[in-house]
Amino acid sequence: MSAALGVEVVASTDGDGVPCLDVPASSWLLAATHVRDVLHLDFFDWLSAVDLPDAEEPALEVVLHVAATPAPDGHSDVMDPADRGRRIRRVLLRTRVPDAEGSLPSLTAVWPGAAWHERETFEMFGLEFRDFIDPAGLGLRPLLLPEGFQGTPLRKSFVLASRVVKPWPGAKEPGESDQHGAPARRKVQPPGVPDPSWGPRPQPSADPVDPGEPVEPGESSGVRDGDDTGGRDTDA
Repeated sequence: MSAALGVEVVASTDGDGVPCLDVPASSWLLAATHVRDVLHLDFFDWLSAVDLPDAEEPALEVVLHVAATPAPDGHSDVMDPADRGRRIRRVLLRTRVPDAEGSLPSLTAVWPGAAWHERETFEMFGLEFRDFIDPAGLGLRPLLLPEGFQGTPLRKSFVLASRVVKPWPGAKEPGESDQHGAPARRKVQPPGVPDPSWGPRPQPSADPVDPGEPVEPGESSGVRDGDDTGGRDTDA
């Protein structure tokens, strides 16, 4: 496939043994056309993205899953001559789009059914799809979110309202251990947690007293020292 596209294609398998092909973003449309027309993986299953803000170069990883439809004899196995006779049923085609670029060629010219998936990826991640073909003539637009919604909810930088009004329960972040000499890891911001620029926010309250802990003298416990009657008057 590298020779056919004229670019480096990195082949691997995922945890389920599905073949994965990583291609440059500049060859995304060409690679998708190749897997459909040459590898005969003509069934478009789904397309989505993964936000990678902590990568060396922050980017969106776009993933396309395609498969082979059954042949007339009932078999969906397709031989890939360039892969030494290995049988392929499905493939994950992947690419990375740096945040600084923020756009990718649309696959609607290859699979019209990609339109809904690209619209969802556009509204959830903010990724533009160039040359998007829309039979309705309305162009690339939100699919699920209400009109006027601000932000891209599946980006890890998207701040969750529940974490603005309520303290993040993690008391310590990587690299902030109280133990001196402990190895420090690169600090990673949990998804949805606002940064300090959001201003004053509620602080975590002190831990409540463990009911199983003994109560020190002078602390209120509902029972007076030396009195196991709970403060009731026992005079007859």
